[in-house]
Amino acid sequence: MKKLFVLKAAAICLLFLTSSISLLNAQQNSNVSVWPRGVSYEIFVQSFADSDGNGKGDIKGMTSKLDYLKDLGVEGIWLMPMNPSPSYHKYDVTDYYDIHPDYGTLADFKEFIAEAHKRNIKVIMDMVINHSSRSHPWFVDARSNPNSPYRDYYVWTHKDDPQTTVEGRIIAGDSNNRNRWVKVPNSDYLYYSYFGGSMPDLNFDNPKLREEIFKVGRFWLSEVKVDGFRLDAARHIFPDERPKDNHQWWVYFRNEMQKVNKDVYLVGEVWAPAEIVGPYMKGLPALFNFDMGAAITKAVNEEKEGALTADHKKIRDFYQTINPEYVDATFITNHDQNRIMSMVNNNPDKAKMAAALLLTLPGSPYLYYGEEIGMPGKKPDQNIREPFLWDAKAKDKSRATWIVPRYGTDSAVVSAAQQIKDKSSMFNHYKTFIQVRNTSKALTYGELQPVKLENAALCSFVRTTPDESVLVLHNLSGAQADVNLPENLQGYKNILFKNKDASIRNSSVKVPAYSTLILKR
Repeated sequence: MKKLFVLKAAAICLLFLTSSISLLNAQQNSNVSVWPRGVSYEIFVQSFADSDGNGKGDIKGMTSKLDYLKDLGVEGIWLMPMNPSPSYHKYDVTDYYDIHPDYGTLADFKEFIAEAHKRNIKVIMDMVINHSSRSHPWFVDARSNPNSPYRDYYVWTHKDDPQTTVEGRIIAGDSNNRNRWVKVPNSDYLYYSYFGGSMPDLNFDNPKLREEIFKVGRFWLSEVKVDGFRLDAARHIFPDERPKDNHQWWVYFRNEMQKVNKDVYLVGEVWAPAEIVGPYMKGLPALFNFDMGAAITKAVNEEKEGALTADHKKIRDFYQTINPEYVDATFITNHDQNRIMSMVNNNPDKAKMAAALLLTLPGSPYLYYGEEIGMPGKKPDQNIREPFLWDAKAKDKSRATWIVPRYGTDSAVVSAAQQIKDKSSMFNHYKTFIQVRNTSKALTYGELQPVKLENAALCSFVRTTPDESVLVLHNLSGAQADVNLPENLQGYKNILFKNKDASIRNSSVKVPAYSTLILKR
C-alpha cells in the first residue's frame, strides 16, 4: 500500500513537472520570431554607434548594440548603404563588393551578421542598383572612352537629341531632380541620371549589366550571409513610361536570388499611391507603405481617426488580390522624411500615440533609429540622420560626432541609458508595445476590421485570427473618452493591455487622454 502511494506521488510530481515544463515552453514560444512579420529597425550606420572614436558610426559599434535591439524586441535590421562611396549618405556606390572603410571590413560585417543571427535577428542591407556613383570605375571608363566595355552599362544620348532639353516630371517623393540629362565636358554625349549628375542611371536593357547585378546579389547572400535586401528606387529601374518593364525586372531578380536563398527577403521602395505600388508585388513581396505613415501622422496631429483604418483596410484588400502572401512594410517616417517627433511639434504624447498605432495596426513595422528615444529632425537630410544619443554626453563613448546636431541635442533628447531606467519613457513605451504585439497572434497576423464608435477621437478596430480576437481602442485626443460598446462588441471583456487608467466595466469603456486599451474576446 505504501509502495503504491509512493508511486502515485511520484506520478503526480512527474505530471506537475511535465506541466510546468510545457507551460514554460509555451511562455517561451509565445514570443518566438515571426520575422519578416515582426518588428524591424532601420539604421544609418554612420550615426548609430562609434566603436573607435573617429566620429563615425561603424559595424563594430552596431555589433556592440545588438543586445539593446534584442531587448527592444527587434527581429530584423535594415542597414542603409554600406558600400564604398564618396558621399556621407552612400547612395552613390563605387564598389558593389566591399564595405566602406569608415564602417569597417567585410570580416566585421560577417561577424555582425553572425552575432545578429545568434540573437534571432535578421539582417538586410540597402542595395542601390538604379544607379552607381559617377566615381565608379565602370562609369569613369565609360565616360572617357566611347568604346569602353562598360559604355553600355549606362544610358547615353547625343547633345542634338531633343529629349535632352525636356525637364523630367516629379512623380515621387524620392527625387526633386528635373534635369535628367547630364553634360560631359569635351564630349558630344550626355548621360541619364534620375537622381542627379553624381548618380548616373544603370542601363538595364543591357544583358551584361543585368547579369552583373545578379552577381552582386549572389555575393552578399552566399558569401556574406545577409538575409535579403532593401531595394532602393525600385520604381526607377527603367524610365517612368516603362512600368511593366520595372515590374518584370523584379520578378527576374527575385527568381535569381531565390536560387541562392529560397527564403530571401526583398523589400522595395516604391514611393507612390497603392494603385501604382500594387503591380510590383509580383516580384517584390514586401513593399513600404508610404500612405500609412502619412495617415498616422495626420490622425495624431488632428486628434481624430478620420479614414485611417478604413483606408488601410482598403489598401490591404487590394494588395491581397495581387499577392496573398505580401508583406506590408509599415513605418511612420524614414531617412527621407522629417522625423515623427518634429512632425508632431515635439509633443511626446502624440509621438507615443503614433507608435501605438503603428505597432497595433496590421503590417510588419519598421522603426527608424532614434525614433524610440524621441529624436527630432527636419530636412535637409543630414539633420534627419543625426547621431544617436546613447548616454549623457560626458559618458557617451559610442556617440558619433561626424556632424554637429541641430535637433538631436542633449537638451532636446533624453539619452537611451536614462530612458531605459524610466518606465514612462518613450523607449519603454516602444518596448512595451512591441512586446504586446510580439506576444499576440491577433496583433501580429490578424485581419483588420475598422470599428466606428460615437467618439471621433477614438481610433478603434478589431484584429482577428482563428485563435484570437482583440478590440483595440486608441484615444488620439487630450480629453478622456467614455463610450458604451455596441452589442456586437460586448464580448470583448478581458483586458489584454492598457496604459494610464483605461478600464472597462460591463460594456462601459473609459480611455484616458492619449492612451490605449486592448480588449480580448
